[in-house]
Amino acid sequence: MRDLTNASAEMAFFSLLIRCGSLSAAARDMGVTTPAVSRRLALLETRLGVQLLTRTTRRMSLTAEGEAYLAQARRILADIEDVELQLTESMAEPRGLLRVNATLGFGRSHIAPVISKFCKAYPQVQVQLHLSVNPPTLADNAFDVCVRFGEPPDARIIARKVADNRRLLCAAPAYLDRHGTPKTPRDLMQHNCIGIRHGDESYGLWRLTSGRATEAVRVNGSLSTNDGDIAVTWALDGHGILMRAEWDVAKYLRSGRLQQVLKNYKTPPADIYAVYPQRHQLANRVRVFVDFLCQSFDKGDGPFAVEG
Repeated sequence: MRDLTNASAEMAFFSLLIRCGSLSAAARDMGVTTPAVSRRLALLETRLGVQLLTRTTRRMSLTAEGEAYLAQARRILADIEDVELQLTESMAEPRGLLRVNATLGFGRSHIAPVISKFCKAYPQVQVQLHLSVNPPTLADNAFDVCVRFGEPPDARIIARKVADNRRLLCAAPAYLDRHGTPKTPRDLMQHNCIGIRHGDESYGLWRLTSGRATEAVRVNGSLSTNDGDIAVTWALDGHGILMRAEWDVAKYLRSGRLQQVLKNYKTPPADIYAVYPQRHQLANRVRVFVDFLCQSFDKGDGPFAVEG
C-alpha cells in the first residue's frame, strides 16, 4: 500500500500547479526551480501511468485523465482539511456559522427561544434559522442541523432524540356540545375533521391503535391547510376535530379551550429529533448546540406536559 501522506502531498502539488497555471509560476510559489517542478510532474504521471497535462512552450492544459484526477484530488484534500478543522474545533470554544432548519410552528415557538439562549451562552457562534413546512434533505448540505418529527430512516444520518411527543385528537368543547363526542375511531367519519397537508404523509388517513389493533380511518372535513397554527386556530373556533402534535395543543388542553377525544387510542408517534450528517459529528458547534437543545427540553414541566 502506498504512503497516504505522499499521495496527499502529490494531490496538493498537482492542485497547486493547476491553480498557478504554469510550471514557472508553481516553481516560484514553491520556492524551487522550474525543472524541479517538471520532474515532479513527470514522476507523478509515471506512477499513475497516464498523462495529466499536455504542455507546449506557451501553455498547458488538462487531459481527460488530468481533469478526473484534479476533481478527486480537490475533494480528498477538502475532506482532509474539514476533518482537521473539526478536530481543532472540538477542542476549542464553539465558533463559526451554524445553519439550523425546523418546521414553521415548532421552530417559531420552541426552537427560536432556545437559539436565543444558546447565542448568549456561545457568542462566537452565528446561527441562521430557516423555517419550512417540509423537512429538507441533508444531502444538499444546506443545513448543519435539522429539527424534525420522527427519526429519519437513512442510517447515514445521525439522529438524536430531543423530546418525546404524541399526536393527540382534540376539539373545542363547543364543537363537541353540538356534534357529540366520538367513542370509537369509526365515529370520526361522521365528524368534521380539520386536515393538515404535510409532505408525503397520507392526507386524511388517521391511524389509531388500541392494544395490538390499529385502525385506519379516512376522515373528511370542510377545512384543510398546510399550516399547523392555522389548523389549531380553526379547532379553537369550533370548526371540528384536529389531530395535532402535543407541543402545539398542550396549553389549550390545560386551559380547557380544547378537549382531548378518544384518549384510549394511540396515534402515530411524533418524537422530536435533531438530525445531522455524520460528517458533522466532530464539529464542536454542532455537538454543543445539539447538547444544549436536548438539555433545554429535558424538563418534566416543559411544553409537552398534558394530563391524562
